[in-house]
Amino acid sequence: MTSDSKVHLFEEVAKHNKTKDCWLIIDGKVYDVTPFMDDHPGGDEVLLSATGKDATNDFEDVGHSDSAREMMDKYYIGDIDKATVPLKRTYVAPQQPAYNPDKTPEFVIKILQFLVPLLILGLAFAVRHYTKEK
Repeated sequence: MTSDSKVHLFEEVAKHNKTKDCWLIIDGKVYDVTPFMDDHPGGDEVLLSATGKDATNDFEDVGHSDSAREMMDKYYIGDIDKATVPLKRTYVAPQQPAYNPDKTPEFVIKILQFLVPLLILGLAFAVRHYTKEK
């Protein structure tokens, strides 16, 4: 950790709430955990649910190991301006992709997973039928 740490406003930190850009506030310090998202044992959803608030309680409740606490040093990017942290967190719904009723790519894959084996089976029966000696 550097001695001349930057002080971040809560509003600035709260904007970093995506898988590719995730900052957390723990014990008054700000951590950019984006590089750790894929490696976190609890999954990236756990980290994303702790964004936009003081995640100290979430972090402490899990009971992280000493090695996990030491690992935090490499993600430290500054301190939080405690005056800007709201006492109560306002609920912000997680961002979801737009609703796609037919889910075209997934739908096509599922249809192909069903039709290709049937096609192969039908082809095998046809070959067997036409090559069988009478």
